[in-house]
Amino acid sequence: MAVTTPRDFEPFLGAVRAAPRGVGRVELIVRRPAVDLREVLSEAEIDATVGLVGDGWFERGSSRTPDGRANPDSQLTLISTRVLRAIEGDQSRWPLAGDQFYVYFDLSQNALSPGSLLEVGSAMIEVSDHPHTGCAKFSARFGSDALRWVNSPVGRELRMRGMNTRVVRGGRVRAGDAVRSV
Repeated sequence: MAVTTPRDFEPFLGAVRAAPRGVGRVELIVRRPAVDLREVLSEAEIDATVGLVGDGWFERGSSRTPDGRANPDSQLTLISTRVLRAIEGDQSRWPLAGDQFYVYFDLSQNALSPGSLLEVGSAMIEVSDHPHTGCAKFSARFGSDALRWVNSPVGRELRMRGMNTRVVRGGRVRAGDAVRSV
């Protein structure tokens, strides 16, 4: 068994905290049509019922709902590219995080409380109070040290593992589109 030295993510905390508020941008769109399958898109259609069109969120359902149906509070997930730059230098591996929108934007609880609205391209989404936390897959892909960092108290405050949202208004989103607080 190889011994690995835990990485020190503290030097990246300032950059994560300095993410832009108010207006940012979509850097990457990833569709997950099936478990462990990822498709990087240049543009996507967002629908109020199914979320990201072609994504498996709706069909997969959720173990966190009483009836097993998809949880509308986790319809779309966003993750900060500043966090991903800290934990994974190879940008081609970012889609493994499992989120749909990779944004250059402040996702912290201080910047975006539950109920906050964001325009993403021509769609509008609402920040959920349902936390987005790292899991065993995240740990396997990016390391247990990365999982501990994103799930630490400061990681949760800054939503470093990402943020759950629900669709308020469907629309079209392209890589490079603005993310705006409404």
